[in-house]
Amino acid sequence: MPKCTTFSFRDDLTEMVPDALYMRSVVGERLSIGVVKFIEPEAKKLPLKEHAHGEEVTLQIDGGCTVFQGVVGQPPSHQVELESGTVMVIPADEPHYGINTYGASHVSMRLNVATPPRADYGTKGAERVFYHALEEGKR
Repeated sequence: MPKCTTFSFRDDLTEMVPDALYMRSVVGERLSIGVVKFIEPEAKKLPLKEHAHGEEVTLQIDGGCTVFQGVVGQPPSHQVELESGTVMVIPADEPHYGINTYGASHVSMRLNVATPPRADYGTKGAERVFYHALEEGKR
């Protein structure tokens, strides 16, 4: 019998970059869920890099983010301003990247749900956290 999977975005995040980036992911049959938490000021030092995957719904939990559609270093085709409580849908296979903003909490945190599941988050039961710049040896 299939079992529900749970985690707390307050307590169960993995530190990816000390004092800057924390993450957690869960993968299901048809979707993946990722939580990303950036902490100011160290997170401001992280490099920008676009990425693309299936259709994604994002909920900005804390702080904010400007999401750009396009490739870093080129003029974006579109941009969206997210603030706490804002939900956004990113079209499938659309390259995008973001620049975080921080309030009094010094945190920018998002919940991302993608379908089909993001390959970089692993597979159901074998999830992994992923940060593209670490994979490429940039930090």
